[in-house]
Amino acid sequence: MKALLCLLALLVAGLAAHCQSPPLIPAHDPVLIRQNGTYYMFGTGKGITVWSSRDRQTWKPEKPVFASAPAWAVQAVPGFRDNHIWAPDISYHDGLYYLFYSISAFGKNTSCIGLAVNKTLDASAPNYKWEDKGPVIQSVPGRDMWNAIDPNLVRDEAGKPWLSFGSFWDGIKLVQLRADLTGPAQPEQWRTLARRPRNPALTDSLPGDGAIEAPFIFRKGGYYYLFTSFDYCCRGPESTYKMVVGRAKSLTGPYLDQAGKSLEQGGGTLVLEGNKSWFGVGHNSVYTFDNADYLVFHGYDATDKGRSKLRIESLSWDAQGWPVVKHAVK
Repeated sequence: MKALLCLLALLVAGLAAHCQSPPLIPAHDPVLIRQNGTYYMFGTGKGITVWSSRDRQTWKPEKPVFASAPAWAVQAVPGFRDNHIWAPDISYHDGLYYLFYSISAFGKNTSCIGLAVNKTLDASAPNYKWEDKGPVIQSVPGRDMWNAIDPNLVRDEAGKPWLSFGSFWDGIKLVQLRADLTGPAQPEQWRTLARRPRNPALTDSLPGDGAIEAPFIFRKGGYYYLFTSFDYCCRGPESTYKMVVGRAKSLTGPYLDQAGKSLEQGGGTLVLEGNKSWFGVGHNSVYTFDNADYLVFHGYDATDKGRSKLRIESLSWDAQGWPVVKHAVK
């Protein structure tokens, strides 16, 4: 009888362990990609943080992309320090991995989006080496009312590359890139995809209100879905981040929310917001793995002093084709 009770206890303990939530690793502005069965997560941090996982539950820290700050970035952006690089975007095309990243001084639009490439993400491979291509676009105070951070590469139906980006100021922008992705296509055309009301008295050196950033465009079922984040990140327990979405038949827009309001006019259908367990959630990306869609984002953990953690949730779509988080953040 005693042996039976011990066996039962072991079974219960094993089941409990199996049902435990995956470990919550530190992350900010996470993006995800899979190579040869291994997932790689890139995020904001010193030199761009990198983690790897075989199952999206157990994660291993990898070496950062940059051991030291790119020399061009230190010269181009006064106030950039400590090799702290923001909001990467990872994609694969024609034999190369493309990693866009943001160089900026907090609260200013003195910013650049850079690009690095690699033939593999496996740090143990002999051909593993990040090659920095330098700046792709730059925002300049006194010239631009937009902010060159938070890049996301997307290709249209013809395969042409476009870069969405932006934070605060005049909102989310879109520009077509050259085939090698190292700069805007000619002639340059800069489009606004989404914005929020902003005090017109504010200058280009003040972000102020109009809290919108972190675009990610995902194509599904004949639509381009523009996900973006409203309100305020990076404030721990005071964070109010939330994710919204609009969609368009054309990559260049106009993007409308579920009520038919244009995102360029402040519209946006809520996807997910914070609660008592997560103060704020946002800066998301969306992926399809093995015929299932996933929402990847960071949240400010109420059980850990509002520290930023990686979250991955299953994403489904309602009868009208709007995204629904299958398991809401609890």
